[in-house]
Formats: sequence, C-alpha cells, structure tokens
Amino acid sequence: MKINSLQIEIDGIDKEILRYLMEDARKPILQIAAKIGISGAAIHQRLRKLEQAGVISGSKFIVNTKVLGYSTMAFVGIYLEKASSNFEAVKELRKIPEVLECHYTTGNWSILIKMICRDNEHLMQLLNKKIQPINGVSRTETFISLEQQIERQIQL
Repeated sequence: MKINSLQIEIDGIDKEILRYLMEDARKPILQIAAKIGISGAAIHQRLRKLEQAGVISGSKFIVNTKVLGYSTMAFVGIYLEKASSNFEAVKELRKIPEVLECHYTTGNWSILIKMICRDNEHLMQLLNKKIQPINGVSRTETFISLEQQIERQIQL
C-alpha cells in the first residue's frame, strides 16, 4: 500500500504492527515482535519510519466521559452568515472545552461540531451562551446522540 503524500511503502508486517497497536497502544513492543516473528528493534525502526511519514502520530488514552458525568453527546450543525466567518468562528469554538471535533463541511451547514455535555440543560446553555453568540453564526441545528453504536478506526 502506498501512502499518497510521501509514497511510503506499507507492507504486511507494518500492517500487522499497526493492527496490534490500534487494538491496544500500550501493548509491549516485545510481545508484538514475538507474535510477528521479528525483533523489537525492527519494530521500533518500522514505527519510527511510519511516524516520520505521518502515518501515525502518537497514542492516547480513551476517557469514559459518562463516568465523569458527561452523558449527552450532541452534533451541532452551524450555519454561518458568510463563509469568510469560518476562521473566527472556529477560533471561538476552540475555546469551548466541550467541543470535541469541528469539521468544515459541504451542504447546508458550514461547520459540524461534536460536543459532550453533562446533560440537556448544559447543552442548551452552551448553545445559547457560547455558540450562538459567536460573531458570524446565524443559527444552529442540534442532534442528540441516543447511543453510539459503532466506534472504530480504519481496518488495515
């Protein structure tokens, strides 16, 4: 498999390494090496190559937000008065910690954001006091997620 920008070759061993780490980024390198049948040094070398090519960029812990008291997930389509308002709107959205993702989109909305809130009242406060007052936002359309049924990364 070739990756477009740098034309890096990803072989079967690279894919196997990535599969193991996508499943659990804390899996010990030597354990992966034993399963694949190559040395730990070879895995480190391949990971360094993949990181330098931009295929991978670090690892992260996944926090269960419900345990922390955030039970409402919402997607908000944001209509902008004009496309040139996008940069300033995104700058203001970055200041709202509950905004997890922000996408510049085609279609009716200019921006689609994913938010996590304690409850519906918290969501309403964020919409009314933080998002809708942003300069350039004309209106919003909100969808509350009842249940996330699929969460995954691309399969290699």
